[in-house]
Amino acid sequence: MKKAVSFLMILIMLFTACTALADDSFNVNKDGYSTSYTYGYDYWRDVQESPDAYRVETVIDSVDLGLDARMNKPQSLFARNNDLYVADTFNNRILQLEYRNGQAKLTRIIDHVAGGSPENFNTPYDVYVDVDGNIYVADYGNLRVVMMDKDLNWIKEFTKPADATFDQSLDFLPKKITVDVAGRLYALVTNVNKGIVKYESDTTFTGFIGATPVNFSTFDYIWKKYFMTQEQRDASPSFVPTEYENMYMDKDGFIYATLTNFDEGALDAGQVNPIRRLNGLGNDILIANDRYPPIGDLWWQKGESSYFGPARLTDITVFDNDIYIVLDRIRGRLFGYDSQGIMLWAFGTRGNIEGAFTSPISLEHIGNDLFVLDQLENSITIFTPTEYGLKIYDAINKYQDGDYDESANVWTEVLRQNANYPMAFRGIGRTVLRQNKFEEAMEYFKMAHDRENYGRTFKLYRKEWIEKNALWIFLGVILLLIVPLILGRIKRMKWEVIMHEQSKIRRNAE
Repeated sequence: MKKAVSFLMILIMLFTACTALADDSFNVNKDGYSTSYTYGYDYWRDVQESPDAYRVETVIDSVDLGLDARMNKPQSLFARNNDLYVADTFNNRILQLEYRNGQAKLTRIIDHVAGGSPENFNTPYDVYVDVDGNIYVADYGNLRVVMMDKDLNWIKEFTKPADATFDQSLDFLPKKITVDVAGRLYALVTNVNKGIVKYESDTTFTGFIGATPVNFSTFDYIWKKYFMTQEQRDASPSFVPTEYENMYMDKDGFIYATLTNFDEGALDAGQVNPIRRLNGLGNDILIANDRYPPIGDLWWQKGESSYFGPARLTDITVFDNDIYIVLDRIRGRLFGYDSQGIMLWAFGTRGNIEGAFTSPISLEHIGNDLFVLDQLENSITIFTPTEYGLKIYDAINKYQDGDYDESANVWTEVLRQNANYPMAFRGIGRTVLRQNKFEEAMEYFKMAHDRENYGRTFKLYRKEWIEKNALWIFLGVILLLIVPLILGRIKRMKWEVIMHEQSKIRRNAE
């Protein structure tokens, strides 16, 4: 009997182990990566496993929120202070949650605007709340962006511009919105590829900003213009700007925008920037000082995976310290970058377990905590930073605050947890560079394979060395000039003595 029970237990354990291996959604080897959940890239674009920067705090769904009607393909998140707003798009409502101490609870359901016409929403795709509590809703199906006060009373709405620059044959279908401190509204509108639609606070349409550049070769242009039939030209891609996928306005009023509709070859050729930081004129001023641009994964392969191709960054959120995080809808991954465009970490995958996504669509943050909305699972995954992740943020914050010594100390602690973290070497290098320790900074930049900063530091080091050794250099130059003169003079004197002696000998002989 005992043998039978033992045999049964062994079978159960084997079955459990096999099931775990089969359902290991974190094993992304089929996609060309290691089994690590969190990773980064080294100088040679190789994946390096890393300690987890974030871990799942909880996953909340309709049941957790006590909703009578289950969320239905929610499309967007927005955070203001401790309030999290969810555009529950196909339920025609906005959910307002309060987030504290790792927990979120429903505070109210916003499904109408009092005094609006109509009052009910129709497939709201996005929501924005200003510092005064006024709520903007991208009311997609009602062809408007409606603004209401915190008590849901209608204030005004933004509708299709009656302007010649806006194609009047198109409906006004706002999908993403943001608002600056002056009350100016910026909207991404379906089928509008001229850039971000801009309105003044009084709802006056003032044009488009930030249209994406059009990339095409001269050969493509000539081939299409002179060698294609009209039918072929109609069927081929047009040389027009592409639409943005999403946007986020940072604390300084700059708009971070993401692109997902681009050619893979153009990305490989460096002709596409999937992330753009737009100033008031619509110019891209995103800093990309790393060896590789911020594009999500640096390499991808088809292999056996059904998820291939470059990352498609469907949403972006920006911290107050200019760290920005993007969400890849293809593989369900998040990528964190600092203000210089240097990757801090990457994690995430596809699957049905905590920390994995089926169809991630939106990303937000409150403090350092991250929220990812899954439109098919109808859930929100909350990530909180680990000790390792907090140290990275702490080191960056201390550096930005001018506390360079302490920043270097924190980076050193990061290195103790991850000796293969180039950002830590780079961070220490920046810190000691600020302290004018050029030679030491060069060593750290060398370990980080940061050629650009190494080159800049070397110039400073060379200048400092010349200034310190100017006297010796001067003396050396003098010696180089005088010694040959003295030697020449001595040689000439010797020659004159010899000639004089020879002359004496000849005279005596005569």
